Amino acid sequence: MSNGTTLSESESKELLSGYGLPIADERIVPDAASAVEAAAVIGYPVVAKLEGAAIAHKTERGLVRLHLADASAVQLAATELLAAATPDDGDVSVLVAPMVRGNRELIAGMVRDPQFGPTVMLGLGGILAEAVADVVFRPAPLDLVTAHEMIDGLATQRLLGEFRGEAAVDRDAIAALLVGLGQLASDRPDVAGVDVNPLIVTPSGRPVAVDALVEIAEPVEAAHAPVRVRPSDAAFRALFDPKGVLITGASTHPGKFGFVSLHNLLAAGYRGGVYGTNLHGEVVLGIQTVADIESLPDDAIDLVFVCTPARTNPDILRACAAKGVGAAFLTSAGYGEAGEQGRVAERELVELADELGILLAGPNGQGVVSTPAHLCAQIVAPYPPPGRIGVASQSGNFVSSFLNLARSSGVGISRAVSAGNAAAVSVADYLDFYADDEATSVGLAYVEGITDGEGLMRRLGEAAARKPLVLLKGGATAGGARAAASHTGALAADDKVFDGTCRASGITRAMSVEEAFEAAATFATQPLPKGPDVVVLTTAGGWGVVTADAITRDPDLQLLELPDDLLAAIDGHLPARWSRNNPVDCAGGETRDTIPTVMALIAEHPAVDAIVYIGLGIQSNQARMMREGGFYPDHGLERIVEYHERQDRRFAEAAAELSERTGKPILAATELAVADPDNPGPAALRATGRLCYPSGDRAVVALGHLYRYARHQERRSR
Repeated sequence: MSNGTTLSESESKELLSGYGLPIADERIVPDAASAVEAAAVIGYPVVAKLEGAAIAHKTERGLVRLHLADASAVQLAATELLAAATPDDGDVSVLVAPMVRGNRELIAGMVRDPQFGPTVMLGLGGILAEAVADVVFRPAPLDLVTAHEMIDGLATQRLLGEFRGEAAVDRDAIAALLVGLGQLASDRPDVAGVDVNPLIVTPSGRPVAVDALVEIAEPVEAAHAPVRVRPSDAAFRALFDPKGVLITGASTHPGKFGFVSLHNLLAAGYRGGVYGTNLHGEVVLGIQTVADIESLPDDAIDLVFVCTPARTNPDILRACAAKGVGAAFLTSAGYGEAGEQGRVAERELVELADELGILLAGPNGQGVVSTPAHLCAQIVAPYPPPGRIGVASQSGNFVSSFLNLARSSGVGISRAVSAGNAAAVSVADYLDFYADDEATSVGLAYVEGITDGEGLMRRLGEAAARKPLVLLKGGATAGGARAAASHTGALAADDKVFDGTCRASGITRAMSVEEAFEAAATFATQPLPKGPDVVVLTTAGGWGVVTADAITRDPDLQLLELPDDLLAAIDGHLPARWSRNNPVDCAGGETRDTIPTVMALIAEHPAVDAIVYIGLGIQSNQARMMREGGFYPDHGLERIVEYHERQDRRFAEAAAELSERTGKPILAATELAVADPDNPGPAALRATGRLCYPSGDRAVVALGHLYRYARHQERRSR
């Protein structure tokens, strides 16, 4: 073994061969004459490389000779390579190996990410590895199922099948290598990184590693944030289901937080006791405030909502603790976000809250919402409709975004909280509570500024194992683990490693606010699919084609080939010109009962796992124009308008009823959900509690998330 931080190619391959690395027969020789002898034994053509402990990337330095067809070519190549050595290379030799041929090159590796720990990588390899960056990551160690999911996750799937006369890639061999790399990460904490590039796929489909690099370093203990005990369920009940709420700093000025928070609390219909403090003891919005907390009754208040300056907060917490208050939400700024002095004050505040036994939410937070308690204690609007989505966010703005989307879509919220600085209670704490909360079906979170990736993902994974969890991450930029001598390290951008960790933990990663909310709304309102086979039911061809394309692009969903018996059954209800394929295009041949009947035939068929229904509201859209066209209600328009609107309501209700009865997701999509939300189709769907998706594409994205979570849960239960 070398004395440096990087093993030579031969040493790297020797180590990795015990962990599933497929290598060719090769020789290490000291001089040109020996190289010729080795080539004769191996058989022509061969490759010659300059081998040395200090030599990392040979190609960049021109230290590789390919397609050597005879002894004279080997003699010349070995002589030139040895002459190209520099003093910095140390002891060198010549590596002679078979010339491995293949049109496809992969890269595999392992890197110890400073945030998320040891991580295994697979991607498209060769000299374009970093430029193409078709790579997937999973945390180590990993099992064979996860390894095969990594292979399936590559975008360049066509290269893995039969390709230009060559056999399909031996996926089992690739999977074995990935599992081996994960095991190496566990067995050898001194292995800082592994880079296998290229991994050439031979015409037979067998992968062969023609270059490998192992980096050795002193093991570095991962930096984990101090572990705080999650607040008790009783403490969370004081926050989300308080018997009484105190607003400190209640104000008569409608522009002050102390007015807005009290107004929002009352406007949302909170039914518990409402109290306020005000230096002058004024009446604010009908609430008689008091000048000091000591004047308030004992054991009548669970939650204090603090709208006073930071300097007053320690005294407020002490006074509240004496009154039996169990939770405090602090809107006050000037803490950890304000520099070192603020960080000191924040630590002292947390210590005080711990000493007093008070759950401390914030500081620098926006507020807390709990629809089961009709609670809207926050300094901004809106108050959402009740529902089953539990929101926790490091950014108050994203809480507002999710609440606004809940109002517009009709899919409601159970709990919502902006964690602010999360000084004492983290986003993970809230999500862990939601995972056991009877009022919540799915967690929805926004995170950024991760400081302990392993610890965070472990906790989020534990929550996701109990209930679906949708995660939106800010700051998705390249950085992370970068090792100067490793392609693997260069490819290990924060975002790709984070994405792989989410997938391994069963966490649904969303890439936008809309995608995050729609995924959460789908988990909250639709059953999990039992398989990947989807049927598209559409009232117009183009919509169905585009939706079918979206299903085909999804790496996990499948556009079901309609079984013969289902085709025959649909034949009896559609005109002869219908598509006779999936998508099921009704071809404008709908009668009064066509949509509900055909939808039922599809949903009840055992081969179907999910339906995407496109075209809801189209009849009512015409009805709207008839209402507004100046001829209504004459000329028979009143009757036809009522018929069209009634039909769309029936279709929406049929989709919801069939989904509940069959236990299969049925997702209805139309741009009218946004363009004309009062259209009776989308409106009726909202009335059933379900989301009407703005497009087939977005419905398919949500369905893909649903299926991947269902598959992950099924794997966990085995």
